Amino acid sequence: MKPLNIFWLLLLSFLTLGNKSYGDNPLPALEGPYLGQKPPGLIPEVFAPGVVSTAHRDLSAFFTPDMQAFYFTRKENNSKKWSLITFTLENNRWRKSAVVPRVGRPFISPDGKTLHLGKKYRQRNPAGWSEIKNLGAPYEDIRIMRLTASLTGTYVFDEGTRDGKGVLRYSRLNGDQREQPKPLGKAINTGKWNAHPFIAPDESYLMWDGERDGGFGGNDIYISFRQPDGSWSAAINLGDKVNTDGEQSSPYVTPDGKYLFFNSYDSQGNGDIYWVDARIIETLRSKPAS
Repeated sequence: MKPLNIFWLLLLSFLTLGNKSYGDNPLPALEGPYLGQKPPGLIPEVFAPGVVSTAHRDLSAFFTPDMQAFYFTRKENNSKKWSLITFTLENNRWRKSAVVPRVGRPFISPDGKTLHLGKKYRQRNPAGWSEIKNLGAPYEDIRIMRLTASLTGTYVFDEGTRDGKGVLRYSRLNGDQREQPKPLGKAINTGKWNAHPFIAPDESYLMWDGERDGGFGGNDIYISFRQPDGSWSAAINLGDKVNTDGEQSSPYVTPDGKYLFFNSYDSQGNGDIYWVDARIIETLRSKPAS
């Protein structure tokens, strides 16, 4: 059996502590990368139907940096409770290893050292994972849903409000000091809604979901590319292959850079996780802005 490295063993112990193990639940054989799913092309497909994407509201997928564990959130139809569900890869086979209550909208930093939970987080230390901590001021005064980070420690996060005032903000790390959060420019913060950002590990692009004129439905997914002068390009809609007359949100690119995952909701609010070849991002670099 291929052992998990010590970091992910520690994370798994945090997720399973005091909770029921689900490793013995009957599941179809899930062997190989990406939970054994056949990779998609440039047309999005539902990810792991019947296993990950079910009749419940399944959202917000992400892999650990070593691609040995997979996480997503689920809202049960009956109880309406949110859970964080974990699959781990052992001996080339994926097993459902833990189900715990969701805290915030989890996102693991590219270096694997921090588990971000909105305005909260856990940090890896020599003894394992820290207790849940608060980011403190000024973050505690912002209704953060999703906070993501780059390899250099830049935060990009949202503000959960649909009153037209919610914006995406960023905060860079300078040495051991973090600068005060600042709103991103008008190219990104335009329209009624801007949320659930994903900053590329190298900060070469930024994706998020927004509601603005000229979209396909409710929330559409947009992308902005970093320019040579450090500015961000005008927003580009990912197009009708990704965006529909429903709502799409929470873009995320796998640590190996190969696939884009995102949430998609229909008109009844039912949500599934979709994935598509990340080459779609490169096809947009020279496309005119929305």
